[in-house]
Amino acid sequence: MHLFHRLEAGCAWIAALLFVLAGLFLTWEVVARYIFAAPTIWAAELSQLCLIWGSLLAMARVLTAGGHIRVTALTDRLGRRGRLAAEVLSMAVTAAFSLVTLWYGYAIFADSFDRGRTSGTMLDLPAALSEAAVPVGFVLLTIAALAGMGRAIRGHLPEKAEGGGH
Repeated sequence: MHLFHRLEAGCAWIAALLFVLAGLFLTWEVVARYIFAAPTIWAAELSQLCLIWGSLLAMARVLTAGGHIRVTALTDRLGRRGRLAAEVLSMAVTAAFSLVTLWYGYAIFADSFDRGRTSGTMLDLPAALSEAAVPVGFVLLTIAALAGMGRAIRGHLPEKAEGGGH
C-alpha cells in the first residue's frame, strides 16, 4: 500500500499544480481581454481542463486524509465499534459508487476516443482528453476507499472520526 500512498500524494501535487495553472490561465485571460482587448481562444478551455483533472486526481488523497464532508450527527453518538462499522459501510458505499462511475466514465471516454469527438470550441481539443480524468480519478478513489475500508476493518479510524465531534 506504500506505493499507492506515494502515487496518491504525487497525484495530489499534480492536482495542486493544475489548480495553480488554472488560476494563471484565467488571470491571463482577464488581462488579455480587459487590458489588451485581445481575448485568447485557449485560456478558458485549458483552465477548465486543469480544474477537471485537478479535482478528480485529488479525490483519493482527500478521502485518505479524511477531508471529504462527513455528517457525524449520528456517528458521534456511537462508541468506537459503531464508528468503525459506519466507516466500513461508508467506504464500501464509496467504493461501489466509484466502481459504477468508473464503469460508465470509461465507456464515455472510450466512445469519444473511438469516434474522435472534440470539444467543439475554437481550440477544439479531443473530448477524450477531459473525459479520461473520470476513469483515472475513480480508479484512484476506488483503491483509496477499499484501503480505507481495510483500515477500518483492522480497527483504524481517520483522525477526524476517531474522537467524534469533528
